[in-house]
Amino acid sequence: MTAIRTTSGERAETREELSSRPYDLLVIGGGILGTAVTWMAAQAGLRVAMVDAGDFAGATSSASSKLVHGGLRYLQTGNVKLVAENHRERRALAGEIAPHLVKPLSFVVPVYRGGPHGAAKLGAGVFLYSALSVFGDGLGRVITPQQALARVPALKPAGLRAAAVYGDHQMNDSRVAVMTVRAAVDAGAVVLNHAEVVGLRKSGGTVVGADLRDRLDGAEFGVSARLVLNATGPWVDHLRRMEDPDAAPSIRLSKGAHLVLRRHEPWKAALTIPIDKYRVSFAIPWEDHLLLGTTDEAYDGDPADVRATDADVAQILDEAGHAVEDAQVRREDITYAFAGLRVLPGGPGRVAAAKRETLLSRGRGGMLSVAGGKWTTYRHIGRVVLDTLARLPGRPLGDDLAAILPTVPLPGLASPDAVAMRLWSEHDPAARMDPLVARHLASHYGTLAFDVARLIREDPALGERMHPDGPDIWAQAVYARDHEWAVTVDDVLRRRTTLTVRGLDTDDVRARVAALLGP
Repeated sequence: MTAIRTTSGERAETREELSSRPYDLLVIGGGILGTAVTWMAAQAGLRVAMVDAGDFAGATSSASSKLVHGGLRYLQTGNVKLVAENHRERRALAGEIAPHLVKPLSFVVPVYRGGPHGAAKLGAGVFLYSALSVFGDGLGRVITPQQALARVPALKPAGLRAAAVYGDHQMNDSRVAVMTVRAAVDAGAVVLNHAEVVGLRKSGGTVVGADLRDRLDGAEFGVSARLVLNATGPWVDHLRRMEDPDAAPSIRLSKGAHLVLRRHEPWKAALTIPIDKYRVSFAIPWEDHLLLGTTDEAYDGDPADVRATDADVAQILDEAGHAVEDAQVRREDITYAFAGLRVLPGGPGRVAAAKRETLLSRGRGGMLSVAGGKWTTYRHIGRVVLDTLARLPGRPLGDDLAAILPTVPLPGLASPDAVAMRLWSEHDPAARMDPLVARHLASHYGTLAFDVARLIREDPALGERMHPDGPDIWAQAVYARDHEWAVTVDDVLRRRTTLTVRGLDTDDVRARVAALLGP
């Protein structure tokens, strides 16, 4: 197993490693963009460090719709090239980079009497969508109401005239983030979470590093680097103002909220629900539950305070109710509600109509700021940003970057079915792992699940479920602490396991995790 530094003593060692030598690149922010650039930079042979004030993917990057998708709605605006590019990255993630984490999922688009789209238009759209994916997910087509109901039993039948069906993928964004950080460390990066930037280091007016404070014990340290990348997401302008107090705002924020509900029966497909001619809402089977969302509204508050409000909950349930039976969209079935912030270009107009694009700018002190990304194309964006950094005037990263291999997989690459079968069959029949637990581990860790299972052999009590109603086991909490940078209770329950999203993070569970983590 790769040695990961997470205890207080080991965090002190990491701080010493970060402060004792200069780096080629310091990445501030460990979300989608920060982890992608760090991974790519390490593969290119750079000495790279990454820090985050919270947990890796602790904010917006773990508050997504959990989709790896081509973007069906982009066809409405005629952006065929973007959809084709998204499909290429989606197929790479699902087939070569992370098939153990990215899972295929069919989507049904219901066509109701009086709805915003007709069957013929949707049929043409999903056919083109699947063609842009070289029919790798089957043929997008129109199906009958009966066929749609067979896939989604909770679909409302009244007024249902037809449905379109197409293929995409889904994932657990927190697990993909942790695996990407691990891949970056395997490639040579040095990383630390819960380390807040309190100031930027400058030499002759140029940003050459950052001063930081460990949020866990208050220890202060610094990192020096030839180049600093600001990848702090909704906080990007806050860091830009550290560089230049007169820096003008560069972004605006849009809040997207989601709900997780208990699912009362199996779904064979997800729903893409047309709300009007331009907006859709999703109802997605995910982690044995139902994920609903999302919203899209302007947000101008503190990014740290973003949350799903009562109004968000009402809107999401109402929009899901356009196509889902009332019995499956009840408030009492909500296990978790969350919200994240999309970073959009600054300017006038509705946030819903703003372009979803990656923004790059260089400040007066030479710091490069990047904002706006999504999981489907995060590897591609990481390569584009690194290429931009490499070509900056003066070549601050030098001229000898190594070529990045086109398909470097995330740790644990394997067939989840094969891993689950081995986890289940390796034990004596009387002590075999629960098949549901084996499947859960295989689809969240890949072959690293064998390292988790090894902990159970050393201490059988770690094979106990953390909560009787969920598949997560105590060995995962120990593994998260020792190998995945988990240092707070929420690191373990919200982002390394699925206890929080399932509504199973009880006071007893939280107390036991806190004791396991230690002071």
